[in-house]
Amino acid sequence: MQAKEQILKSIKREIEGFYLKPEVQKIGRIMEVGDGVVLISGLDEAMAAEMIEIGEEKISGVVLNLKEDNVGAIVLGDMRQIKEGDIVKSTGQILSVPVSDEMVGRILNPLGEPLDGEKPYKTKKFYPVEKIAPRVITRKSVDTPLETGIKPIDLMIPIGRGQRELIIVDRQTGKTAIVIDTIINQKGKNVICIYVAIGQKKSKVAKIVSKLNKTGAMKHTIVVLAGSSDPAAHSFFAPYSGCAMGEYFMDQGKDVLVIYDDLSKHAWAYRQISLLLRRPPGREAYPGDIFYLHSRLLERAAKLNDEHGGGSLTALPIVETQSGDVTAYIPTNVISITDGQIYLESELFHQGIKPALNVGLSVSRVGSAAQSKATKKVASKMRLDLAQFRELAAFVQFASDLDEDTRNQIERGKRLVEIGKQGQYEPMAMCHQVAVVLAVNEGLFDRIPLEKVKEAEKSLHDYLDKAATGLLKTIEDNGDLDDKTSSKLVPKMKSHLEKFYVKEKKEQK
Repeated sequence: MQAKEQILKSIKREIEGFYLKPEVQKIGRIMEVGDGVVLISGLDEAMAAEMIEIGEEKISGVVLNLKEDNVGAIVLGDMRQIKEGDIVKSTGQILSVPVSDEMVGRILNPLGEPLDGEKPYKTKKFYPVEKIAPRVITRKSVDTPLETGIKPIDLMIPIGRGQRELIIVDRQTGKTAIVIDTIINQKGKNVICIYVAIGQKKSKVAKIVSKLNKTGAMKHTIVVLAGSSDPAAHSFFAPYSGCAMGEYFMDQGKDVLVIYDDLSKHAWAYRQISLLLRRPPGREAYPGDIFYLHSRLLERAAKLNDEHGGGSLTALPIVETQSGDVTAYIPTNVISITDGQIYLESELFHQGIKPALNVGLSVSRVGSAAQSKATKKVASKMRLDLAQFRELAAFVQFASDLDEDTRNQIERGKRLVEIGKQGQYEPMAMCHQVAVVLAVNEGLFDRIPLEKVKEAEKSLHDYLDKAATGLLKTIEDNGDLDDKTSSKLVPKMKSHLEKFYVKEKKEQK
């Protein structure tokens, strides 16, 4: 009896000492489930871009639509585990991605989760996926070149650190080759590259990663992959996630290059999501804020002034055209946002001119401000000679008799076009680009048969690496081509190319 009383007292003490702390949770219920989207009732205080947890499995979602009687959200997890009536909880957190120095060299999904099978990286730092672009007062003019290693681009359509340069192309015209060459060329230049693959086949991305690994470029690269089989929400958030990762490094004062491959698929994913959320369709069924979709992304590219760290984020968005139509809705939108465009033409590509750069339609609004002095000196004459060649080439189709000056200009133009050709995954150092264009400008290629120009160029580069290492290093280190260096370099190149020409002449006999 005594033992029973003691037990009862003990239980009473436990009950009296028990305190249940009330928790307030904002919950709602799923009214409707669609293809990657859900309509929710009850989340009256939800915020735009707020993370939510759906059902017992706590599947992630993001709020996009805020209406009077319901909330529309996109699902980032497995749709098959979601059904009508499931409970949805607000988290109070805006969609963010983890950021860390350990991300470099990894393949990640748009949520920052590793896809390469390696150990997950540790970080407690998160950056919001959506962020206001740096203000004008924090920026400075673009004045430092970001060299792609591709001759016609670096010489005629230069890209600067902090610039937004659009690459606009048809399918299968070498767009990815250009951006991969650019990533490879940043090796040893303290530039962190982020390649965002939007709606791409995973097999294609695997080949790109394999090439980056072989060239050692993966050591300074992050790959953000939203595969073609992933939800449309991943393709929608991928470029913003890549940009947020880039901003983390930019805020440390580092230079970052972000490539969006491509924004056409990004617009398609957003159109799909918007139509499923029953937003009013506009031109080509895109929602009314399609321009804002890309402007708020690309405006985040900037060159910060020294007071704000001096970092830079350069954006290379890619837009795919149909049959070369640059006047379509998405291409014209992105052209108006960016600081210039690189236009690749399928007709030139099929003629064997690679990269298939249309110099007439391509432009850089930053211009020579983003070029070294050496490149500027040789490029101005090259640009003029090519422009004259294009005009004369159209004219001579209808002319039978040509004077000697016209014939010489046409021959010089043909050699410039030939010199502009470049193999895939073969980015060229600035000093070599300057040397070969200087040789063309000085007329050293004029006496070489057109079909032997590429062979002569390769031979010249090999020769300069052995016989003019000091001169090349002077150009590379100083970024300038003074008269003294030029006067030593030209005779060396002339001597080598004359020997090459004589040898070809003897063979022809």
